Amino acid sequence: MKVIVDFDLCASNAVCMAVAPEIFEVRDDGYLYILNETPGDDLESKLRDAVNGCPTGAISIGE
Repeated sequence: MKVIVDFDLCASNAVCMAVAPEIFEVRDDGYLYILNETPGDDLESKLRDAVNGCPTGAISIGE
């Protein structure tokens, strides 16, 4: 499982960080950072929630 973010679509609104702080972080500079690009199965549910909750549709899951 691989985290994919389209940074052109990302609004850095931190919804994903609220859902999956182990994977995403919006820092003081206002940009989104991926903390874990290949999360394990234990984080799959949180990642899927972040994908579904992203208001701009910027997050997806790859193989």
